[in-house]
Amino acid sequence: MKKKIYIILKCVNLEAVIWTAGLLCLALVQFGGENHFTVCPIKNLGLGFCPGCGLGYSIHYLFHLDIKSSFAAHPLGIIALPLLVHRIYVLTKMSMTRYKSIVTQNQKELFYG
Repeated sequence: MKKKIYIILKCVNLEAVIWTAGLLCLALVQFGGENHFTVCPIKNLGLGFCPGCGLGYSIHYLFHLDIKSSFAAHPLGIIALPLLVHRIYVLTKMSMTRYKSIVTQNQKELFYG
């Protein structure tokens, strides 16, 4: 059992996990306007528009099917979301391929000794 968990953890792609967690946060978190908590250094310095925050807002609005607000927040958000989803898909597919090859290799070792 420990070996199987080790193999799974070895095959999990950290980048895919981080992108997925980020998109889930953008989909589920309700932004409270301009006064919500942020770790953005540009916003914390009191400067105006931050393109990174605008992209986050844009993706958030896309998840809530508000295309007009999404485009107003950042026009490239409409392009960024499908690109991120595709990246997650590619990384997950690579992880699954790696997992299958390791499992196949272990089965051969068990069979042939």
